[in-house]
Amino acid sequence: MSKTFFDLKSTHNPYRWHLPVAERLCVGPAGNKFLFGGVGLGAAVAAMEVACDRPLIWATAQYLSYARPPSIVDLDVSVPAHGKHTSQARVVAHVGDAEILTVNAALGRRPSDITHQWAKAPATPPPEDCEVSERWRTDVEDLHRHFEVRVALGRHGRAAHPDGPSEDGRVVLWIRPPEGVSIDSAILAVMADHVPSGVGPALGRNAGGNSLDNTLRLLTLVPTDWVLCDVTVTGVAHGVAHGAMRLFSQDGQLMATASQSMILRIRDGG
Repeated sequence: MSKTFFDLKSTHNPYRWHLPVAERLCVGPAGNKFLFGGVGLGAAVAAMEVACDRPLIWATAQYLSYARPPSIVDLDVSVPAHGKHTSQARVVAHVGDAEILTVNAALGRRPSDITHQWAKAPATPPPEDCEVSERWRTDVEDLHRHFEVRVALGRHGRAAHPDGPSEDGRVVLWIRPPEGVSIDSAILAVMADHVPSGVGPALGRNAGGNSLDNTLRLLTLVPTDWVLCDVTVTGVAHGVAHGAMRLFSQDGQLMATASQSMILRIRDGG
């Protein structure tokens, strides 16, 4: 559990946790910051893994409202089904009486010696040879300051692109968590919530999205310093964008997949 990054606090009740909403866990403009959605999902995953004493298989978050600093998010875990090898769990996260997000998940492992991977990591330069993403600010205290993001393939800027929409809606990013924070299922949930940052580059506009959901499906965890995040914005219609991500280790092992739907936000006046 990435308790070092989240500062997730246990209580006397093993099914209730507290998450202080610190600035470093937030995004958004000054005076209007809010908890990054992937942090909420990651914290819920961490709480469920401890409560069930089992690793994550999949988790999906529905984002309902915003948690703003310096509030405290209460996470209540329930485990309606706990079988021999797998558990079905749920988290309701709230600030006071306001529900912020709900997370449903399955956790566990079944004994099997079958392992195979069909998805292949794209061929990219190593992270040290890639440019730092210009979308990520470093002059303010927020989540962007603590995660390093480098562009391996595609475009990832904020400005409108003269050529308009990209051909494939794809950008490949190297992402590294803060120093000393191990890459586990909770941190992968944070990285998976970077899909909205691909919306603007895909459209060729200064645009983004507010996540309606975030689903993480975990294949395996392996030691790695950086995660290669292969983002594809699959389509935009009716004011909603849809996208997906595949998350690989540095040696090409597929660790997880993710998908999201987002409210489209155009910021260039169009």
